[in-house]
Formats: sequence, C-alpha cells, structure tokens
Amino acid sequence: MRPRRKRRGVQVEGNNSDIEIEVLTPAIGAVVHGVDLSRPMSEDRFAAIEQAFLDHQVIFLHDQNLTKEDLKRFGRRFGSLNVHPFLPKVDDDPEVILLRNDRERPPAVNVWHSDLTYLPKPPLGAVLLAREIPDSGGDTLWASMTAAYEGLSGEMQDRLSGLTGVHRGSLAEYRAALGENVELDPNSEWADPNPTAEHPLIRTHPVTGRKSLYVSSTDTRSIKGLEPEESAALLDQLFRHAETPEFQVRFRWRVGDVAVWDNRCTQHYATADYWPKRRTMHRVTVEGDRPY
Repeated sequence: MRPRRKRRGVQVEGNNSDIEIEVLTPAIGAVVHGVDLSRPMSEDRFAAIEQAFLDHQVIFLHDQNLTKEDLKRFGRRFGSLNVHPFLPKVDDDPEVILLRNDRERPPAVNVWHSDLTYLPKPPLGAVLLAREIPDSGGDTLWASMTAAYEGLSGEMQDRLSGLTGVHRGSLAEYRAALGENVELDPNSEWADPNPTAEHPLIRTHPVTGRKSLYVSSTDTRSIKGLEPEESAALLDQLFRHAETPEFQVRFRWRVGDVAVWDNRCTQHYATADYWPKRRTMHRVTVEGDRPY
C-alpha cells in the first residue's frame, strides 16, 4: 500500500462522500481516492468519477486489482472500445492492448502526442493499467491543451481560429518502431497505409465547451491553405508551446495504478529512461467523435 500523505483536494458531496479528489496541478491532473474499480459501480458513483475526468482531463486511481474484464467494463462506461489494428493484445482480446517494453522491445512513444489524430474520429480517451513497473523511471507526463490554448495571446488565438490542420499517419513507420509486423484488414478504416484527416487547430470540447489547441507533433503535418514554410514555422511554434511545463502533470507509476485521460484536450509523453528494464501496461481505448 502507498504511504499516506497530506491531500490537497475536495470531498465529493452526496451519496459519494467517501470519494476524494486530490488536485495535482492547477492546469491538469487529479487523483481519485475511495474507488475500487473491481466492484460494481452505480451511475451516480460513475458520474462523480466522470466529472473529475472532465474537470481535470487526466485522473489517476491507486491500488487497483483489476482483471482484464474489469478494465474493459470500466472503459466501456465512457463509450465503445476501439480495436487497434496491429498493437499486441492481452490474451488475444482485440479490445485490450498490451504495451510491453523490455530489452528486446525498446519504448517508442517518448514524444509529445495525442492519439490517432490521423483518423476522422480520434479516440475520446483511454484507460491505462500498470502491470509491471521498473524500480525507477518510466513516468508518464500529460499536458492540458486547454491550458495551452488559454496561454496563447489573444492575437494568436484569433489567428488560429478557423484554420485546419492536416494530420497524416504512417502505419509502416509505427509498426517498425513498435516491432510489430502484421497484415492490415483491407476492408477496415486502417486499410490506407498513410491515413489522413483534417481537424480544426482550435477544438471545442463536446461536453465542457472549452477550447483547446489541437495539434500533435507526430501527425499534424501541415496547416491547410498556408504556404509550406509558413505552415511549418507556425506548427513548430505550437508544438513547442504545447510543451510548456506549466501545462503539465507528471505521474510516477506503481503496480495497480490506473490513468484515464481525455484525448480530446490533452497530449501525453511516456518517458523512456527506464530501458532496458521491463515495463508492462494494459490499455483500453474509447472511441471518439469528429472534432469541431
């Protein structure tokens, strides 16, 4: 068990008074205490967790003893689960991704990004469970793109309003980096080896109504309607701005920790400082909607 420490947070009122929200930074991140995800959960109780998720954009729950089915059941409270085309799966379950890094499989996501922005409907978010953690290192950072938008000057906000980013993936590059080599279903949304989608640079959250910067250094390739040099310079400026420490929270994992993040308004970065030690995570991804 974790040692107890002083919490900076609030109690949830009503029938969920045993739930406590510990705020980690002003911009992003909170720990939800008093919840066992392996137990049945009422709608009212889930609503308190979902509100923390919306308020803080990434939430963490400690000391969770979950089966694969528990993880899926909790993920489905947020929406339908996504099936990734080539990442390895836990027990061949198409909905549960196995993220395993060791000497033979070096980490490859130590870059700031938002997941799958090259799809017409990028994921709503994801639930990540720590199974094996190195004795040091392997932290994950999240950044609030709402805070990033609010940190822009009014002039820059006006400049970006109405502009569209062109997002393009390279599945061959991703598979090579991750050490996976499988054939893709030619009838699926993944059939295109270089999938492309267009999304607004300023995204409005469909639930909270808050605006956020919507770019990803891995996949936002250009800005529609701008000359290539102007597009590249502006995107580089936005990528660097999104990395501002005041927009971030850093989470140190322990076995049994769960993270739930809102992919619509965050970026994340998985540090690779632990390699070649082993790190194993299980993940479910929640389907999303078209950004606007």
